[in-house]
Amino acid sequence: MRLLILMALLLASAPAFAGTSVDTRFPAPQAKTTQLVVFGSTDLVAMRPLIEHYQIENPGTAVEYSEVLSADLYDLVRKNEALNGRRPDIVISAAMDMQFKLANDGFALRHDSPQTAKLPQWANWRNEAFGFTFEPVVIVYNPNILSPEDVPSTRFDLVRLLREKADTYRSKVGSYDIAKSGVGYLFASQDALQAHTYGRLLESFGRTAVYFANTTGEVLDAIQTGELLIGYNVLGSYTRLRIVQGAPLAMVLPADYTLVMSRVAFIHRDTPNDDTARSFLDYLLSRSGQEVLARKSYLYAIHPELQGPGTANELRKAASGPLRPIRLGTGLLVNLDKLNRRRFLLDWSNSIGSKGEKKQ
Repeated sequence: MRLLILMALLLASAPAFAGTSVDTRFPAPQAKTTQLVVFGSTDLVAMRPLIEHYQIENPGTAVEYSEVLSADLYDLVRKNEALNGRRPDIVISAAMDMQFKLANDGFALRHDSPQTAKLPQWANWRNEAFGFTFEPVVIVYNPNILSPEDVPSTRFDLVRLLREKADTYRSKVGSYDIAKSGVGYLFASQDALQAHTYGRLLESFGRTAVYFANTTGEVLDAIQTGELLIGYNVLGSYTRLRIVQGAPLAMVLPADYTLVMSRVAFIHRDTPNDDTARSFLDYLLSRSGQEVLARKSYLYAIHPELQGPGTANELRKAASGPLRPIRLGTGLLVNLDKLNRRRFLLDWSNSIGSKGEKKQ
């Protein structure tokens, strides 16, 4: 009886993860010598080529990848909760602000290597948190449906289009529900720094009942079917993958400025597989890993030496305006402050939240 009571107390006190995850196991190609657990918000379709190629170079490593929504991932790590009895060696997320806060709060292990030294300064924070992609935040449309004269090249064009053709575009513009999407909140907070366009965007989105979704995939699906005509602040990497696969999509790098997001990886401070975690992080940053990332994962490589499709150098050539990488640094903490976040979401909701449509 005492044993049963003790077990009940332990179960009651153990933290429980309330979100959902998609867990995938990658058995070691050869005799298993070590194991790596990765928690990430990146889609499995993008992570699979990286993990499988890493295992070719490290055939004794078994990998478990758990795909979790960025906001859930942040809570999971911050509260030090287990997921199906496991804790991560590596944490990866597109929500740069949340990743930075976790690293700043002491959850990341320092790592210095020749690979980390090649990163631009804005993508390396104290050798603890590392941006390993260079992904544009774009406007997306279906070229088979949207008239060429309606394709916006800047945010000013988009505002003008929604003002002049409000009836045509009512409930036909999609973006993130920033109250639920970590990356959506990040992009909105960066847009807000551009005061001369942000207020006009909110007004236009409210007037046309912007259509909210939790993920890029939901927005892209709706654009492909014609349910939506335009997607705003959409991840260019996922769009690029759809285009390569034959989807009727096209993207615009806004000429006024194009935000560039970098997925951030760090080694969890409590990893029991220190050497393997360092090995995988170096692989993500290596020329070999970055080539896989650009050619097979379609996430846009940050490596300074790579050229051609899916690289930072190609994006710089293709952009008609400035590219603005989101810098890893303390500036990302401002909008994660609870009071600031509450105010920001309230302003956003007052402007467009009650007028928009929530995608279920």
